Amino acid sequence: MGQDMRESAVLSRVKHGYTTGARTLASRSIGGLARTRVTPNALTTAGVSLCLAASVLVFFENRNPWLFYWAGAVAFVVGSILDILDGALARAGGKTTPFGAFLDSTTDRIGEGAMLGAIALVFHRHDHPVALGLAFAGVAGSFLVSYTRARAEALGLRGDVGIGSRAERVVVITAGLVLAPISIWLLVGAISLLTATAWLTVLQRILYVRKQLLSREQ
Repeated sequence: MGQDMRESAVLSRVKHGYTTGARTLASRSIGGLARTRVTPNALTTAGVSLCLAASVLVFFENRNPWLFYWAGAVAFVVGSILDILDGALARAGGKTTPFGAFLDSTTDRIGEGAMLGAIALVFHRHDHPVALGLAFAGVAGSFLVSYTRARAEALGLRGDVGIGSRAERVVVITAGLVLAPISIWLLVGAISLLTATAWLTVLQRILYVRKQLLSREQ
């Protein structure tokens, strides 16, 4: 019980730091970026490249857990922050385009999928078949979280409810990577939490869309 409370407190602090830091960085950086030749698509590309690099770093955790887990966590967080900045830059500079929005959404899935795939390979290396299955379930759940929102909005409905949005998933993955050198089971716990919240969010969005459709019919 005490360990669960400590893990929850750590996750809460990491989430608060990530969201607060990302918003502060965005507000301070967008004005300057909007006056440069940096494009939102360039930030999108840089962000997904860092997330892919982070997944490669995590894969080599067996060589030096503290170095590669933490380097992967830093690269993943920076890449995810750039993913926030690209949309903010597009809106601030009047550079929003349908292709930019499509590219942003697609690269989000690539970066997150690559990281969860690398973590799955780590679980395989450490002979944790159940954790490996949870990682794959987490990939599917994370993708469905985004898919249910996209389908809801295509129907003219809201689909942004739930507790397992991308920001929360980034926080959980980062916390798991930071704690992993202490014990691989802490990373297993983080991925278990991610998987559970992702699938719960999918269920929440299905029920919310159903509620909106019933209200529309009435």
